[in-house]
Amino acid sequence: MTDASSAPVRHSRKGLIVPFAIVFVGLALWTGWWFFLTQQIETKLQGRIARLEQSGWTVRHGQMTTTGWPLRARVAMKHVDVVAPSGHAVAAPEIVAEANAYNPARWVIIAPDGLIVTRGAKGKTAVRAEAIRMSLHGLTQRWPNVAFELVKPVFTALPDAEPFPLARAGLVQFYMRPHVAGSNTPTEDVDVLFRLVDGEGRPNGPVEGLTQSGRLNAQVETVIEKAGALKGGDAQGLLSAWTAAGGRFVAVKGQLEAGESRTFLSSPALSADDKGRLEGEVFLRAEKPLAAIVGLAGATQGGALDRAAAARAAAATPQGGTGEQGQAVDLVLNFKGGRSYLGPFALAPAPQLF
Repeated sequence: MTDASSAPVRHSRKGLIVPFAIVFVGLALWTGWWFFLTQQIETKLQGRIARLEQSGWTVRHGQMTTTGWPLRARVAMKHVDVVAPSGHAVAAPEIVAEANAYNPARWVIIAPDGLIVTRGAKGKTAVRAEAIRMSLHGLTQRWPNVAFELVKPVFTALPDAEPFPLARAGLVQFYMRPHVAGSNTPTEDVDVLFRLVDGEGRPNGPVEGLTQSGRLNAQVETVIEKAGALKGGDAQGLLSAWTAAGGRFVAVKGQLEAGESRTFLSSPALSADDKGRLEGEVFLRAEKPLAAIVGLAGATQGGALDRAAAARAAAATPQGGTGEQGQAVDLVLNFKGGRSYLGPFALAPAPQLF
């Protein structure tokens, strides 16, 4: 007869089932959240497109897909074409935006197959690069934090378009953030920073002449006043409404390296006239400026009068003595009446903002 105390003990299986049940419930809840999140993203994106179209923009795109479960939200749009009221436009075979599903406030946007940029009446330029990416965060702020980057871009003007000043570059970066007044009070203004590393000009163009067939490196930072008016671009140009509202670039400072020439620049304020041409004074502290000005004089960047004026400016520019430290001179570049002046010499048309 078997003793009851020696019978095998039956252990409860609850200890095995409960963890699996918790995982299953958690996964179901997370999946529900993921689908809700992606639906909200698509809804907000379509709403933003509708608001742009109501403002005169044209936004066209092909198939839109959302993937990335379980940890990411990835939105891919095919054949994207965004046209501003001014005629400026950006098109791409595909645009992909990604964010962490657990932190959808920060997005990374890439254009894996390049961009086609339309510069208004100047025509279209193709942009190919090892990487074209932009990050956005702080989307609940008045102005988000933006970082845009082109890694080893190549610029190709398409048929019937004006030549693009650059042929290629090692790196192009643009940063934007809300401008803070005092300790932590955001304003209507934004801080921007632009960097160009190892830029190469197109053959016989102004950048090639400026750099003496070398490389152009630049870093410029400024504060854009009344940046809210930038949202009102119309058929006159992307920046026309901002200009009409009294928008300016203030606290401008930067550095340019063109071949052997190096220049430190600053300006208290720059604005634009009613035709979009830059206006104001830029103060330059230049090292070895003669080579750059001579290069401009030889570049086919405008009419013969432009090159002749650059040659006269080169002849009249003081070189500050001899030796490495003795060649730094102070110059003033003046933008007025649609022209760029170095002293009394009109070198070229002033840069056009719109």
